[in-house]
Amino acid sequence: MHATTRTRVALGTAALALALTACSTAATAPAADRAGDTTAADPHTTPIRHVHGLGLDPSDQRLYVASHDGIFTTGEDGAPERVGDSEDDFMGFAVTGPKTFLASGHSAPGSGGPGHHGLIESTDSGRTWKPRSLGGEADFHALEQARGILYGYDSTTGLLRVSEDGAAWDDRARLQALDIAVDPDSPGTVLATTPDGVAKSTDGGRTFGSGRQPAMAFLSWPAADALYGLDDFGGLHRSTDGGATWKKAGTVPGGQSQALTAVDAQHVLAATQDGVYESTDGGATFARRLPVHAGDGH
Repeated sequence: MHATTRTRVALGTAALALALTACSTAATAPAADRAGDTTAADPHTTPIRHVHGLGLDPSDQRLYVASHDGIFTTGEDGAPERVGDSEDDFMGFAVTGPKTFLASGHSAPGSGGPGHHGLIESTDSGRTWKPRSLGGEADFHALEQARGILYGYDSTTGLLRVSEDGAAWDDRARLQALDIAVDPDSPGTVLATTPDGVAKSTDGGRTFGSGRQPAMAFLSWPAADALYGLDDFGGLHRSTDGGATWKKAGTVPGGQSQALTAVDAQHVLAATQDGVYESTDGGATFARRLPVHAGDGH
């Protein structure tokens, strides 16, 4: 996955092209309830458009969704409920501790905020955010933390950037990527989803090998023997050997993939065009937790 490499396969390319395209405005649509059943629409409910990140707050196991229009959680009626007042476009979302989230992204139109957030942090489960570093400069489309080391893929430069404190950053390899994953036991091992397949670095992201098939859109690595990959069309794959080999674990319903977070070796969250889905059996089965509006918008 190099910026000058022309993709040889369709898998992975569609998601990568979508992610690198500017966000567009989407029309609203009625919301549906969790688990896939349809209920009457609430005109005051704001639908979730394109999903950019998923996570569970370890303080209460509550689901949070980073989207084109803010951070959402599940309301008392099962419909999406925006957290706080921000309608910013949140990218690179990561839950790093109880009530503690990291993110990047863009300010909402007309809000007067920076075009690129750099690294921002919330310590109240997404209700309020404060800048940490690189404000106005970086747009991290992926953030991963392992053993105190923070990796971010900056879409503005194509650089993988690394920090130990969230303030000072070291620039590593330049590549064309959609998502990254870091070995939870050996943070010098980094994977990136590229048009040619999953590329691997064993030197902390300073250099990457060529991408290897199968191509994935998103990755999540919660345990050494549980690396998950999500392809463009909802196919969930698992590797127990750091990406050397893969086995299909299941299929996430709902069309094109939008986000993936594996909470642990069996608990998987994934978003597609029509919903946020959850599996507690390693991807064998999925239940819809929240609806996603399937119109335009990234």
